[in-house]
Amino acid sequence: MAETLRTLDPKEMGRRVRIRREEKGLSRDSLAEKLNVTAQFIADIENGNKGISIKKLYLLCQILGVTADYILAGSMEAEEEDPKAGMAREEIMAFLQKCDAEQLDGIGKIARIYADGLRMK
Repeated sequence: MAETLRTLDPKEMGRRVRIRREEKGLSRDSLAEKLNVTAQFIADIENGNKGISIKKLYLLCQILGVTADYILAGSMEAEEEDPKAGMAREEIMAFLQKCDAEQLDGIGKIARIYADGLRMK
């Protein structure tokens, strides 16, 4: 039986770059400066309109603190699950990282109430 190979999705790759850049508090201009490219090039990568050389990918991963596998394919955990669930998880995690302790406590309470309601169905 032949192995099923995944294809690279430039838009998803760009989305992961944008999310991680924002998590690190970097503007497109500051990331562009670190990579020695233009801010427009960063925008093109984030929108899935341009690719990136291996050399620049290696540097980008170091700046963003992620692996090339994460940038190219997403988290390893998301490989076997619904891609939409993986995308939602990443967006939620990016949001949660910007919350303070009080906000996180409130969100946790809401999530528990919601989950308990689903179990009662």
